[in-house]
Amino acid sequence: MNKNDIIELNITSLTSDGDGVGRAGETVFFVPNTAVGDTALVRVLKVKKNIAYGRVESIVTPSSDRIEPDCPVSLSCGGCVYRHISYEAELGAKRQKVIDAVTRIGKLDGSLVRDIVPSPRADGYRNKAMIPVGLNRAGEAVMGFYARHSHNIMPCIDCRLSPDIFNRITADFYGFIKERPGLIYTPAYRRGIRHLYLRYAESTGDVMVCVVAGAKRFEGDTELFDSLTEKYSAIKSIAVNINPDDTNVILGKKTYTVYGDDHITDTLCGLSFDISPQSFYQVNRAQAERLYSIAADYADLSGSETLLDLYCGTGTIGLSMADKCRALIGVEIIPEAIDNARRNAAQNGIANARFICADATAAADRLRAEGIRPDVVVVDPPRKGLTPELIDTIAGMNPDRVVYVSCDPATLARDLAIFTDKDYTLKEITPADMFPRTSHVENVALITRKLTSH
Repeated sequence: MNKNDIIELNITSLTSDGDGVGRAGETVFFVPNTAVGDTALVRVLKVKKNIAYGRVESIVTPSSDRIEPDCPVSLSCGGCVYRHISYEAELGAKRQKVIDAVTRIGKLDGSLVRDIVPSPRADGYRNKAMIPVGLNRAGEAVMGFYARHSHNIMPCIDCRLSPDIFNRITADFYGFIKERPGLIYTPAYRRGIRHLYLRYAESTGDVMVCVVAGAKRFEGDTELFDSLTEKYSAIKSIAVNINPDDTNVILGKKTYTVYGDDHITDTLCGLSFDISPQSFYQVNRAQAERLYSIAADYADLSGSETLLDLYCGTGTIGLSMADKCRALIGVEIIPEAIDNARRNAAQNGIANARFICADATAAADRLRAEGIRPDVVVVDPPRKGLTPELIDTIAGMNPDRVVYVSCDPATLARDLAIFTDKDYTLKEITPADMFPRTSHVENVALITRKLTSH
């Protein structure tokens, strides 16, 4: 088998990233944009010892899960890996992804994974978009999304995952820079534009526009911002984030408000939250409310408990449960997020919340030294999950319940296995489809102390 050979493959399963899996003799093939049940002609792209990678040339026999993609760039863009299969099939694939992680990595019971909670909407759900700006080989301005496994920008100013107002603003923004390609960031012109960053408050309809650029001022900035605010009354804030460094990190450390407020305000779970360029806020608001409802059910608060919210961000999860506990303690390492959390607590009249700016492990050790024993701990860590040291500290505080919110089934399964070695039991996991059409799946796991009656 050699590169560029064409072979016929039957697709029998999907990887965690949504690629189809087929077998040719002893070689396992990974093929994007295929579905379980497809028979496909596949071009061989790369062959290793026992695995290979391919690209679909044509579908011989389509899977019953297969649908016609409704986005012209979905087969090339790195975002929607499931747009070629039905939403029901996508939900099944995501639940299976969680089961596989729990059983193979965590060595735990896959039957503890409940049915996945579907998103109310599969399109138009994103309240946040970061759209890269660049130059193509002809020196022309291009906006869109990075192609899979590359830094090449796929032209796209009409993303189906974004609300309509994002796409309209993006089209106008592109119309402006298309006539001025010299404004775009290059190593030689570090003042230029790098990203258009949009945020949307669904409950109010307010929009924030943030331009990521190499400097605070760039040619034509006043003309650009005036044209946007004149056309879109929904724009309540415009900011410029400065990032002059040659890095893959999108946002720089400094942000300047150039129009309106430095934030927009949305409601979530009946509470009001300020959203600034740097603050974390769930991108799928309606599904976030469902996710937090599951977390609250697992926390099982009666009003007398101390709730510890680690990796609290701007406080959304903990504050949504504050009226059900005696005291809430939130911990987050990012100072701006803690400032937002405190402001969010104040503007919602929540007086039983305390927020600590510190590393999660250090803060938990400090609270333990103070003799504070939380009844319930909520953790919502980044993709890399928890550290063994933090799990040790949490277990040493003897909470009755740990509610683990995770965006990565693999690290969740790894951490659950560690908890089960420390007198804790996994009760159940509920997957929630926070990011339809992408490979990601959110989960909430309930972990209980073996000696507790709950």
